Amino acid sequence: MKRVSRKTKRAFRHVRVRRKMSGTAERPRLVIFKSAKHFYAQIIDDLRAHTLVSASSLTPKVRETLGKEKLNKTDAAKIVGEYIGELSVAMGIKQVCFDRGGYPYHGRIKSFADAARAAGLEF
Repeated sequence: MKRVSRKTKRAFRHVRVRRKMSGTAERPRLVIFKSAKHFYAQIIDDLRAHTLVSASSLTPKVRETLGKEKLNKTDAAKIVGEYIGELSVAMGIKQVCFDRGGYPYHGRIKSFADAARAAGLEF
């Protein structure tokens, strides 16, 4: 019997969701990825295959905020959510469809989503 890793299971879930979900110019897709250390988010228009906004815990402004205080990964995701929310509202993007990338909705994902909603995004 073959064992499937957690990473592979997450990839299968993401592919299954992506079959049904697509970002448009009116309602782009907000997709996230988390690694062991960092958190990444992009707002993508799938029809044009174009990234409209991106942010991560490695972005200089976010990094500056993280460097001032010693924060855990959940707080870092929250700051990335606030930052991407501000950027997208400034670009005129208010509504997005949230693609959590096959991750369960808790911890860093929930913290990011709550902060993005507070910054003005609707999903």
